[in-house]
Amino acid sequence: MKAEELQRLYGREEYYWGTEPNELAESVPKFAPDREVPTAVDIGAGEGRDAVFLAERGYDVLAVDPVPNGLDKAERLAEERGVEIRTREADVNDLDFPAMDAVYSCGTLQYLRPENRVRQFERFKADTTDGGIHVLFAFVDHPDIPTPPDWGANEHFYDPGELRSYYDDWTVLADDEFVFDDDSGGEPHRHAAETLVARKPDE
Repeated sequence: MKAEELQRLYGREEYYWGTEPNELAESVPKFAPDREVPTAVDIGAGEGRDAVFLAERGYDVLAVDPVPNGLDKAERLAEERGVEIRTREADVNDLDFPAMDAVYSCGTLQYLRPENRVRQFERFKADTTDGGIHVLFAFVDHPDIPTPPDWGANEHFYDPGELRSYYDDWTVLADDEFVFDDDSGGEPHRHAAETLVARKPDE
């Protein structure tokens, strides 16, 4: 979806994606390095459900999204849950951030244009502490899955196995490929996706 459409959807009182964390977010505390105060960035935080989940588990969280209404709701959700998060309005295509122990993204990497992927994945890896992890989700092109009805011109599928290829120099801790049903946009459809959890080597 375009940022303008998300701005409209996130401007509603209710939370478009809900307030409970995505199952993938639960992988972060499971695999992240043990730090006194761990740090995490949620790339494409939307309305904050995963960023707030991580903050509730003791993370110093930077929630990044290009949609202001989403970040406003993320801050509101954090306040309601009694935690603090930092927010930043930014586009994944030119994003950088301070060194983080965990880099998390679910539902946003499709906005990273193909010509920018090598550069940005290398940047994200460089901005990760030694022993830190990346927990990522990407929509994948699949011959049997039609393009979703709410898929925008600013969204780009990944080739099968492409996401993992950016981490040949890291240790892959978990990965999965799957097809799932969705009804975002009000019309039932299916997605093909891959997830990846990878750890940066200690120097």
